[in-house]
Amino acid sequence: MKPVGLFGGTFDPIHIGHLITAQSVFEIHRLQKIIFMPAYVSPLKIDYLSASSEDRTKMVELAIKDYPYFELSRYEIEKHKISYTIDTLKNLKKRYDKVELIIGYDNYLVFNKWKQADEILQLAKVVVLNRRVDKMGKDEQDERFIFIDNPIIQITSTEIRERVRKNMPIDFLVHPKVKEYIEKKNLYSGSR
Repeated sequence: MKPVGLFGGTFDPIHIGHLITAQSVFEIHRLQKIIFMPAYVSPLKIDYLSASSEDRTKMVELAIKDYPYFELSRYEIEKHKISYTIDTLKNLKKRYDKVELIIGYDNYLVFNKWKQADEILQLAKVVVLNRRVDKMGKDEQDERFIFIDNPIIQITSTEIRERVRKNMPIDFLVHPKVKEYIEKKNLYSGSR
């Protein structure tokens, strides 16, 4: 059985870069599917969530619904507390033999701060996305991780929120259904 990918995050909002990256990992690693897991609250991002967990989950759902190999999980959202990857992986391992945890390079740099980091490495292969423009040297790579050369997409959720706040267009940065949802719900404008 092929492994499943776990792609977690705050997705505040999910953007085209997330989708292109997930597609790339899906193809490179020949995964069964990728499970998108919005965090209720990330332990490393406690102070600045902008959209509610319900809105963030709905945006993920809208962005991935046309792709049968992408799946939404509400596991962390439904727990209504800080999301720890170790707990999510233990839950997923009840259903899947092989799980590949997909993380960004920024998370790799702080991976030692994650709860039970060593146990995470025992439960799943950890795939690190190379979002840096300059290639990292071999001496920067920890052999316990799998580094992939994925497309570098210079889009951030922070930039999207800022553009919305300034009433600037976000076309081509998010899925059209996500843009429509942001406008309908008046997210990120600061006037909710």
